[in-house]
Amino acid sequence: MVLRHTALRIRRATAVLLATAVSATLLAACGSTDGASSADAAPGSGFPVTIRHAIGSTTIKSRPQRVIALDTGELDDVTALGITPVGAVAPHMKTEGGFPTYLKNEVKGTKDVGPMMEPNLELIASLHPDLIISSKVRHEKIYNELDAIAPTVFAETTGEPWKANFRLYAKALGREHQADQLVAGYEKRAHELGAEIRKKYGGTMPTASVVRFNNGPTRLYQKASFSGTVLSDIGLRRPPSQNVDDSMTNVSPEEIDKADADLVFVTVADVKDASEQQQEESNPVWRGMSAVKNHKVFDVPDETWMSGIGVQAADGMLADVARAADVPLPH
Repeated sequence: MVLRHTALRIRRATAVLLATAVSATLLAACGSTDGASSADAAPGSGFPVTIRHAIGSTTIKSRPQRVIALDTGELDDVTALGITPVGAVAPHMKTEGGFPTYLKNEVKGTKDVGPMMEPNLELIASLHPDLIISSKVRHEKIYNELDAIAPTVFAETTGEPWKANFRLYAKALGREHQADQLVAGYEKRAHELGAEIRKKYGGTMPTASVVRFNNGPTRLYQKASFSGTVLSDIGLRRPPSQNVDDSMTNVSPEEIDKADADLVFVTVADVKDASEQQQEESNPVWRGMSAVKNHKVFDVPDETWMSGIGVQAADGMLADVARAADVPLPH
């Protein structure tokens, strides 16, 4: 009888300890405040994982730690997720070299493995990556060489599908929940900014135009571009030349007034193209635009508006638009 009572007490005590341990584990998971889900936070959770992408399928055995980003959108993406890549490329139209200045604190120690169009495969291999990310439109021809070095995941293209690309890479990195939170936060700020602008303009959204000066024809950026998606998220209207589901169009000096809008944002692809900007802006057709006469032309960074192509660059665009519209930037 004594033995039976003793065994019963032991079983009850064991059950209480087990229940306490399970409760503590659940509370710890629910109490996480690092911005990632418990699945994101666990080092090995969700792996191995097979990622379907633009080239095929890639199996990643464990959470990547040494990442190579072969385009600027990918660089924005991995650093937004708190990862310092071991290697990356600089913007392909930035001839003075160097990574984007808006990411300077995120790429300390990152090796430049460019140029972007012909990345250095030997240098990439020497960095012992466990994941390489890029897009089919950029590096389809060297996909097999890259995949022989490390698991390689490609988006189809760059620019307009930047949110889908971000989620693709986040899945490969085991950080999907974190990416969803970052995109949702950005979209909330964009919509709130749009509401502030609408209020400022008496209930009617102003039009916004995007002009890029580069070593060649002047470009107007349309709705199906990275900058176009951000302006759409804000709710800004576009002038007829840019209210098109395409990425961009070229204009001659005689057609530059197609850029006219309530707010005109101007970028320069590289320092060497500043002379083209000066020449174009001295053009009587440009000077006759209402935006010029009303002092509503704003120089903005090319590295965020054009080559950033990620959530951090998009947030930079929101700040520029808020300043131009003279409204507070939502947080």
